[in-house]
Amino acid sequence: MKLTVTLTVNGRPVEATCEPRRTLADFLRHDLGLTGVNVGCEHGACGSCTVLLDGATARSCCLLAAQVDGASVTTVEGMADNGALSPLQEAFRRHHALQCGFCTPGMLATATELLRDHPHPTEAEIRAALAGNLCRCTGYQHIVDAVRAVAESSD
Repeated sequence: MKLTVTLTVNGRPVEATCEPRRTLADFLRHDLGLTGVNVGCEHGACGSCTVLLDGATARSCCLLAAQVDGASVTTVEGMADNGALSPLQEAFRRHHALQCGFCTPGMLATATELLRDHPHPTEAEIRAALAGNLCRCTGYQHIVDAVRAVAESSD
């Protein structure tokens, strides 16, 4: 049995069929080709699959595509504006906040939500917000620096 799932993904309407047990992460990666959604632990603990679901961060490996029918999903691919990096993506590049890039999409989604809801967070607040996203390469300092740079540049 297959279900039809209708979503808005990165600002575009999408309709596709999938099995009822298909996770949102697999739906986005395999059915829609949005490989910026990474799957690490498959338990929601590492944060590599984090997307924005109706504007709030969500672990796409813990959700079924059918559960989010009718919702709006933003992946890392949808954060750029007509091919130009968003200010946050540009800050990650400028501050060397990525190494292998595996955690980067989830970090960007989490930081996007943080800066939207709290435009001028302290370093401690940035670290607390990012604590649910695991990175094995950067030691977090460069990521925190990138988020802080965006926060300091917005007024």
